[in-house]
Amino acid sequence: MFHTQTIELPTTKKSEMIDVTKRVRAIVAASGVQNGLCSIFCGHTTGAVTINENTDPDVQTDILNALERAIPQGAKYYKHEEGNAPAHAKAALVGSSETIPVQGGKLLLGTWQAIYFCEFDGPRNRKLTVAVVG
Repeated sequence: MFHTQTIELPTTKKSEMIDVTKRVRAIVAASGVQNGLCSIFCGHTTGAVTINENTDPDVQTDILNALERAIPQGAKYYKHEEGNAPAHAKAALVGSSETIPVQGGKLLLGTWQAIYFCEFDGPRNRKLTVAVVG
């Protein structure tokens, strides 16, 4: 069994992390897959997908701040002329997809885990592809 669905996601800030866990859970439920894998893929070169803590919003702020310190906006060594070289580097570092086991029709996320879309070049209209295989 294979089910795929797109999540449309408008972003509102230059850099932000948006929790998409509820949407992904709904897609897994609609798929009818009881045991298998769920893949969340970001087809944008300045956005990413990650799994991290879902209880303290300071964690997302800390992640974004750490990425900004590691890959600062406005550094003079960037050659990409569109001005979004840091967004490309951050997206490459974080990654474009996550795969999560599905068991009993549910995502096997840890107690404190959530799935986040990471925007590094917003605001924009983004799309994530969710594929559930069982």
